[in-house]
Amino acid sequence: MEIIPAIDLRRGACVRLFQGDYSREEVFDLDPSSVAGKWRECGADLIHVVDLEGAAEGHLVNHQAILAILSAAAGRIEVGGGIRTKDDADWLVSRGVEKVVLGTVAVENTALVKGLVEENPEAIVVSLDARDGYVTTRGWIVGTRIPVADLCRSMQDAGVSRFIYTDVRRDGTMTEPNFQALEGLIGSIEVPVIAAGGIASLEHLRRLRDVGAAGAILGKAIYVGAIDLREAISLYGG
Repeated sequence: MEIIPAIDLRRGACVRLFQGDYSREEVFDLDPSSVAGKWRECGADLIHVVDLEGAAEGHLVNHQAILAILSAAAGRIEVGGGIRTKDDADWLVSRGVEKVVLGTVAVENTALVKGLVEENPEAIVVSLDARDGYVTTRGWIVGTRIPVADLCRSMQDAGVSRFIYTDVRRDGTMTEPNFQALEGLIGSIEVPVIAAGGIASLEHLRRLRDVGAAGAILGKAIYVGAIDLREAISLYGG
């Protein structure tokens, strides 16, 4: 299972939100590139970066912070948040971002997703951001009545071969992942699913591995010390 530390960007800083609420922000470091270097030193192979302002505004915002992370991390990163045009996706790939994480466009512009997959199939990841089983969009601000499983099937038809599942109500809460929803999703498809949201202990990582998650994205837990990233990678990485 791949253990993936997250760096959430807002106003150029490394922050965490509670349940995706932009009014409930905690700033952890003003220099995200130093955080990226720290996570790489702990053994992280892939770093998950989210442009929170981009997610809300509909286009990449934190360009300079992303470039700084790329330079400092000297390795694989994936970026999501507000990528709703080919230009933004191309900008990331051309600068060495390995994986581009799409969210809102998976609901609003399937043709764009198909085109990006055709150009670079290994680079495209779709984030299934769920609240009570239904997809949320535009930085988790807008709810839909689209079941997560339906969006997943349509994205598979579009050629997407990697998904991130986030239970929005668990994100940043330090409670636990939605194991039941994850197990149901993983059992219904044959492509990798990365788990995110609510992961707060090594025991959670063990259970995620046992239900078949291909990876786990760690956020607040590694920032507050509930999970030691190096230990997590040693025990469950690979």
